[in-house]
Amino acid sequence: MGNVDRCDKTLPLNEMIFYVRRDAALRARWLSDLAGLAREFGLSAAEYEALRDKDVRRLHDLGVHQYYVPQILRLFFGASGNANTHPALEAYHRAYPAEAAQAMKLQDELRRREG
Repeated sequence: MGNVDRCDKTLPLNEMIFYVRRDAALRARWLSDLAGLAREFGLSAAEYEALRDKDVRRLHDLGVHQYYVPQILRLFFGASGNANTHPALEAYHRAYPAEAAQAMKLQDELRRREG
């Protein structure tokens, strides 16, 4: 998954998220004009496509800060409310299927122990 050491501090998408999460007008544009917003911040085609596709693995691979990825998903889907079926969590499951399966297996084992 993400790693702070692999974060690309020069990546325009990191800068964009820094500002979008703090500005209501930019958050509104996120939902209505993501492509325009991406152009204004100078995102590359690869950054925009990973963002548009909500592709967690590609976002990490591009150097998006690991703490920004969940914030990106919240901007698209809202807060998860700790639901295992929330679209934000499903994005992680698609990006990291082996890790997700391992986590679900551990969660099931813990439930059985408590049970």
